[in-house]
Amino acid sequence: MLVTAQILSGAGLAAGITVGALLAQDMLGGAGLAGLPSTLFTIGSAAAAIIVGRVSDRLGRRAGLASGYAAGAAGGVGVVIAATIGNVPLLFLSFFVYGAGTATNLQARYAGADLASPRHRGRAVSTVLVATTVGAVAGPNLVTVTGDLAHTMGVPRLAGPFLLAILAYSAAAVVLWIMLRPDPLTTARALAGGAATETTPVAEAAGDTGSRTQLMLGAGVMVLTQLIMVAIMTMTPIHMQHHGHGVGAAGLVIAVHVAGMYLPSPLSGLLVDRFGRPAVAAASGVTLLAAGLLAALAPPHSVWLLALALALLGLGWNFGLVSGTAIITDTVPLATRAKTQGAVDVAIALAGAGGGMASGLVVAASGYPALAIMGGVLALAVIPAVAFTTRPGTAPAVSRRSG
Repeated sequence: MLVTAQILSGAGLAAGITVGALLAQDMLGGAGLAGLPSTLFTIGSAAAAIIVGRVSDRLGRRAGLASGYAAGAAGGVGVVIAATIGNVPLLFLSFFVYGAGTATNLQARYAGADLASPRHRGRAVSTVLVATTVGAVAGPNLVTVTGDLAHTMGVPRLAGPFLLAILAYSAAAVVLWIMLRPDPLTTARALAGGAATETTPVAEAAGDTGSRTQLMLGAGVMVLTQLIMVAIMTMTPIHMQHHGHGVGAAGLVIAVHVAGMYLPSPLSGLLVDRFGRPAVAAASGVTLLAAGLLAALAPPHSVWLLALALALLGLGWNFGLVSGTAIITDTVPLATRAKTQGAVDVAIALAGAGGGMASGLVVAASGYPALAIMGGVLALAVIPAVAFTTRPGTAPAVSRRSG
């Protein structure tokens, strides 16, 4: 059921990525604030991550995830209405609400790991993530089709993908609410019984230094990779439009990017389980550097080189997300898992918001190549962070009783 919901929600997730910046640029008349939609729906994602995490903690994953997708659908309705009547404040408010869908899509990966053994957590997370690929890759390639449909309905073409998002998020909410039974988190707690708070390899609640260090590493890797990925991704359609490419070409590049974000998940999960979380986290920094350099150096007329750069950008993000998620799940007790995971996703969302806002300002001041190079170089900070937190005595082993 998680896989089914992720296939549906992937289409909704991709709509804002593909045309959000272009819609804002069209309504605002300039590129300086084109990154604002990305900022708003990532801030909304941060707020939703708190709510979804707390609802999941109290009522289970089914209630938390279904409510999050329902909110994302409501945000999509607001975006379509705002674009139709030309109401910019409503557009920005709707993007904020629309971010709930993004937060929920990411929180679903934790549900995939709730019942997994420590040795298979990477693969469990990756199974849920890879399911997003189907809808997320199809969504950007339907930009032209949904735009034509919107036009026949009297809605601006750039708002067309949000019609798909409304349908996709609503369907995901219905599937989870009706069919996600038994609930993964409540079932994991029931199986653990009264020992739920003792089943982690390191007890954060007891103030263990190794636990806090690992929690910071997992969160830090995901925060940094999110910031860099969102910054470069947000401005790529704008960069392409400025060099004569149409919405269809931008949709293709974003589709390749989203495929890079989710399709390699089985490989990432296997690598995380076989070679360890820190090794894959470090690989994310190197991959993001390669992505940034290629995006900066690729000729603007070359759609395929830009697509390759964005595919590497997605792969680096995927390495960081899967490894960071496994680290967090290893570290946090079942009793407080959903709440803590929600708090971590708040930091991830805020990092994405900062990246989205800064990206427009950097491109306006220095150009897209400068943004891409800055992001790639910043990604290398993952490597010393991994080295510092995995020194002997700071990286506890995973308990067989964990999870």
